[in-house]
Amino acid sequence: MKRVLFAAIAAASFGLPAFAGDQYVDGTGFAVSGYDVVAYRDLAQAPVGSAQPAAVPGKASYTAEYNGAKFAFSSAENRDKFTANPEYYAPQYDGHCAYGVSKGGKVPGNPNLWRIVDDKLYLNITKNVVGFWEEDIPGNINLAEGNWPGIEPDAASDRVIPNFTSTAPNKG
Repeated sequence: MKRVLFAAIAAASFGLPAFAGDQYVDGTGFAVSGYDVVAYRDLAQAPVGSAQPAAVPGKASYTAEYNGAKFAFSSAENRDKFTANPEYYAPQYDGHCAYGVSKGGKVPGNPNLWRIVDDKLYLNITKNVVGFWEEDIPGNINLAEGNWPGIEPDAASDRVIPNFTSTAPNKG
């Protein structure tokens, strides 16, 4: 009887959504510090070893909720693109530093320290960490993907992003 009950519970759980951890939200009250996650796709990505273009600030008048957090966008068009496919645009690891996840922990991601790899947005915490990340991006992603299932349910980081103050979202 116990086997039948266990099998029924297991089968029913396949239809339930997987538990997701919290999105990193800093003092702005917004995911990705109020920057527009859709706009990254329109920026010219710099080669490895070079600084990326600055992230595009969102506006407080264009927002959407996803994964328990509020995201800001620079336009209604970008907000609508996001709401149509948030998993495509949202940063990996709930906005936490990709290198930090590769090392087994959750620390904040800086919206200006980004890279799109295999059509996924990754953030890192500091310029020094970007250097370590870029030494072996595929290897670090592989490590992070292996670590993420074990740390995703943990609470989001409550740390501030070092040497960074968000000017986003714009009030307009």
